This record gives sequence, C-alpha cells and structure tokens, in this order.
Amino acid sequence: MPALAPLSRARSALRLAACRLAARAAAACGLALMLQPSAAAAQQTYVVGSDRGGYLHDRLIELSNLQKHGVRVEIRGKVCYSTCTMFLGLPGACVDPATTFGFHGPSRGGRRLTQEKFDYFSRVMAQYYPAPLQSWFMAEGRNRISGVHKIKGSEIIRMGVPACSRA
Repeated sequence: MPALAPLSRARSALRLAACRLAARAAAACGLALMLQPSAAAAQQTYVVGSDRGGYLHDRLIELSNLQKHGVRVEIRGKVCYSTCTMFLGLPGACVDPATTFGFHGPSRGGRRLTQEKFDYFSRVMAQYYPAPLQSWFMAEGRNRISGVHKIKGSEIIRMGVPACSRA
C-alpha cells in the first residue's frame, strides 16, 4: 500500500493543477464570466474516471477549488473509492449507475486513529454525502478500515444523487 502513496499524490497534484489551470483560464476571461457567470460555469465539467482515492487534505483542496469555480462533476469511472466518494457532495454532481463506490473510515496509512481524530475526520468526510448515505457511513461504513464497502452507482442514485445523462 505505501508504494501507492506517491501515485495517489501525483494524481492529486495533477487534478489540482487542472483546477488551477481552469481557474487561470476563467480569470483570463473575467469579463465574460462577470457578464454570464451561470453560462460559463455550466460549460465547465470535470469528469472523474476511475479514482481509488487519496489523501483527505488534498481532496478537500480539490473539492474547494471545483466548488469555488462552479465546475460540474460527473463521476463516470469504473470505480470511485475512498476520498473520491466525496465528489458526491458537490452541487450538481452526477453519477454513472455502473460506477462502483468504495467507502471506508479515515486512517493514517491503514492504521487506526485515536477515537477523537477518527470521529472528527469521519464527520469531515460524511458532510460530503447525501443524508441517507451520510447516516449509513457514520453508523457503519466508517468502521471498515481495511478494504472497502462497495455500493453501485445505481444505489447512490436511489439515495438522491442524480444520474449523469448518457454521453
């Protein structure tokens, strides 16, 4: 597992760089965005392919940037595990019914946290989930540290997250 950490960091860095590039492009077109903010935001879409997660801190920065710039997120990959599932909480996010979502509780490299930190970081993650999923995560999903609880996108859609339109 530790060998994957540099890959996850690199992937997160690439996503962050993409968000920054989108922000710079938006700034360069500032007048157009000021005149038509909703039209400009509607044109920005970030498609999440297969994503096995990453560091919570990195994902929170990415989510903040996407939300700040009004980027719509479509979760369409084969898998969306760990911190990838937090995309579900962004306004206008949609999911592919065939995507498999994987949930687990917060840890430090697979090692348990103190109860105080475990509860805190569980709440941070859960705030990005729709209410039914949030309740399940706090009661059950977060208690798994190794491996993941798998839920299909079709079930996430039944919990209130919209399905992505066919591409």
